[in-house]
Amino acid sequence: MTTTQIERPAQALSTSRRRLLVATAAALALPRIGHAQGGNWPTRPIRMVVPFATGGGTDVTMRLLAPKLGEVLGQPVVVENRPGAGSTVGTDFVSKAEPDGSTFVLATLSSTGIAAALYAKLPYDPVKDLTAVAPTVFIPTSLAATTTGWNVRTLEQFVAALKAKPNAYSFSSSGIGSTGHIASVNFLRHVGAQAEHIPFRGAGESFNALVAGQTHFTHDIPSLLKPFHESGRARVLFVNQSERSTLLPDVPTAAEVGLPDYKAYSWYGIFGPKNLPAPIVNRMAEAVEQTLADPAIAERLNGMGTPPMRGWTPERFGRYVASEMERWGRVIREAGIKPE
Repeated sequence: MTTTQIERPAQALSTSRRRLLVATAAALALPRIGHAQGGNWPTRPIRMVVPFATGGGTDVTMRLLAPKLGEVLGQPVVVENRPGAGSTVGTDFVSKAEPDGSTFVLATLSSTGIAAALYAKLPYDPVKDLTAVAPTVFIPTSLAATTTGWNVRTLEQFVAALKAKPNAYSFSSSGIGSTGHIASVNFLRHVGAQAEHIPFRGAGESFNALVAGQTHFTHDIPSLLKPFHESGRARVLFVNQSERSTLLPDVPTAAEVGLPDYKAYSWYGIFGPKNLPAPIVNRMAEAVEQTLADPAIAERLNGMGTPPMRGWTPERFGRYVASEMERWGRVIREAGIKPE
C-alpha cells in the first residue's frame, strides 16, 4: 500500500511535468511567431514612397508627417519621390515590394480609385496588391485660372470663354490620371465645355505652366494655389467646399457659383505591399493616428486646408478604398474618359 501511495504521486508528477513541458514549449513558440509576423517591428529605417514629384501636396504632407512618425515608431521614415504615370509608377513599386515593413507608399485617390478605372493595363490591383493601412488627410480642390494674357475674373466669364472657342484653351495637371486631371475633365463635363489636357510630372511644373500662361487653368489644393492667387499670378475661381475656405476667404464655393452638385476632392493614405503582416499594419496605423493627433501637426494640416482623417481602422480604410474605386470608376465612365 505504501508502494502504491508512493507510485501514484510519481505518476501524477510525470504527467504534470509532461503538461508543463508542452505548455512551456507553446509559450516559447509565441514570441518567435510574433517576431516572424513583425512583433518587434520596426528594426530599421522605413522607406516611404511618394509617387509624385517634389513640391506637390503629397510631398509636402509626407515631409511634414515623417519626422513625428519616425519618432513614434523609433526608426527614421525616409521620404523617396518616385513620380510617373499619374502616380502609378511609385505605387506599383511598393505593390511589388517585400512585405517586411520596410517600404510603404503615400498613395492617393488618383493612384487607387481613379487609376483602376482609367488605366486599361494597370500593373497592380489597388485592393488585392496593396494593404490599406491608414488615411492621413482629406483634400478639397479648387479651380484656378491664369492671369497671364487672360483676364477672366469670374466663373461665368471663364466658362463663356471656353465655350466660345472649343479646345482653344488648355488645362494642366500633375499627371495623367491625377486628381487634378479627373477633376478638370469632370468640370468640363458639368459646364459643357472642351479644353486640351497637358500633363506634367508634378504640381510644381503644372503651376509653372499656369502662371506663365502656357496653360489656362488647373485644379489643385487651395493651400498650394493660395500664393499664386494672392500674388495675382493666377486667380482661384471657386473652392470645392461646403463653406468658404479660411485660406481663401474672398473665393466663392462651388455652390455659390452655380455648381452645387460638382464634387472634386482627394485624400492621401498609407499603404503597404500585399500580405503585410497584421502586427505591422496595426502598429503603423497606430503610429499614424498618434502623428495626426500631435497638436502642432494638426494645426499645420488644418492651416493647409487639408484636415486630418483620424479614427480610422485599417479595415475601414480598406472598405473605403474599394468604395472609391466603384464611385470614381462610374464618374470616369460617365464622363467618357478613355483609359490611357
